[in-house]
Amino acid sequence: MDKILVTGACGQVGTELTVKLREIYGDQQVIASDIADPKEVLQQGPFEELDVLDMDHLEDLIQDYDVTQVYHLAALLSAKAEQQVDFAWKLNTQGLLNVLNLARDLDLEKVYWPSSIAVFGPDTPVDQTPQVTITNPNTVYGISKLACERWCEYYYRKFDVDVRSLRYPGLIGYKAMPGGGTTDYAVDIFHKALEGEPFECFLEPDTYLPMMYMEDAVKATIDLMHAEGENLSVRDSYNVAAISFSPAEIAAAIQNEIPDFNITYQPDYRQEIADSWPNSIDDSQARQDWNWSPNYDLQAMSKDMLANLRELKEIPS
Repeated sequence: MDKILVTGACGQVGTELTVKLREIYGDQQVIASDIADPKEVLQQGPFEELDVLDMDHLEDLIQDYDVTQVYHLAALLSAKAEQQVDFAWKLNTQGLLNVLNLARDLDLEKVYWPSSIAVFGPDTPVDQTPQVTITNPNTVYGISKLACERWCEYYYRKFDVDVRSLRYPGLIGYKAMPGGGTTDYAVDIFHKALEGEPFECFLEPDTYLPMMYMEDAVKATIDLMHAEGENLSVRDSYNVAAISFSPAEIAAAIQNEIPDFNITYQPDYRQEIADSWPNSIDDSQARQDWNWSPNYDLQAMSKDMLANLRELKEIPS
């Protein structure tokens, strides 16, 4: 049976992906790991404290649990990375190289590693950004992700490591708080709306960015990992897309449910990061190779986010 190790399991993606993987494979087959303390939702199965830069400990966990697959999510996200440049580069790149080297040496079945639309930069076509195009990222997060994409393809081609990757757009979910990304406003805005507070957005109202509901992101990740290897034509990282919207548009979607919600705008350093990223993404290669298709548009996502957060916060509807 497959035995899966998830690094960075306490993060926004890691939390929901770990829960879903345990639904599929069983609680004891999925080992969650992080440097942070485990959340309650992660305590249904094994949890290990792990710094992915500690290669010896990482190797011990893989061998002790007979791990066959690693979902390597541990990273420093875009906004935080700009404030801790050296550490972000080290964590994001060396952490992946540790996993890839162990996958090669221990003959692991598969590795999943997430890239990001941050690999694109101000020279990239902003509308329907192609799978293969000019990248030239201008943030440490984007630079680290682009370098790691090249390492993924290299390890696949040179060492036959079956590593698979998606370029996540901005991700929106209700099971974990934001982790320091430029698109995190689109999560925080729901919390403020339900708490009856005004929301001050750090981006301009008309800043369009590619986004995806977490349910779709988890689906895309697992669908890719379950796809037949011979069908995969992309071995650096697949473009995936779902919806693109601006802060003004998500505010309007929330106001359909909570009419008195108020938003103001105070752009900060994250505006420059957002301006270097695409408005929309061409994910036709993913749709062709492994039948990728999202389930949520802006209205469906907004309704589901608000319903689930109301339940979690015990707020009457």
